[in-house]
Amino acid sequence: MARRVEVNDKMQQGYSYDLTARPGQDFAEGFTPDLTPKDMLEMGVFGGCYMTDCRDEFPKSWFEGAKLSPGKPDKALNYFGIHASQPLSEWRRKGWIHEDDPRGWFQWYCRYYTGRRHADDERQIGRWRAMRRHVGQVRKGCEEGDLSCRPKQRQALLHWAYDSRRL
Repeated sequence: MARRVEVNDKMQQGYSYDLTARPGQDFAEGFTPDLTPKDMLEMGVFGGCYMTDCRDEFPKSWFEGAKLSPGKPDKALNYFGIHASQPLSEWRRKGWIHEDDPRGWFQWYCRYYTGRRHADDERQIGRWRAMRRHVGQVRKGCEEGDLSCRPKQRQALLHWAYDSRRL
């Protein structure tokens, strides 16, 4: 049974969507992220600035232990302690932002994970798949388990729900 979610935060007002899939399940074939949104928030992504004003939209449990910064991004909050993001303005310039998900891929993923299915799913899953090339680069260029190798690339992978700690 579908449930309606109403969104009113700093970046999006008056938007609503339906949750039609089971949370954390019923993913598209081949879309197998290593990490949940909760895992990512706990590990440290986007300098902690990503989800500070939209907590009401997502499960409260996601924010227990989340590394968040209410002000500017703080790279020390990122798991690998390094800045690995492009600014939102660059994402917009490159056409990576869908109007329904003005924060980008991670917002799309959070909504997908909770059960929203959307016309942009195929494109976003394709973008996620494209990041796999970085998995191959880390495997090829780093000793297994050496988390100090390629920290920027590893942090970027983390932003896309890949867990490079396993590499």
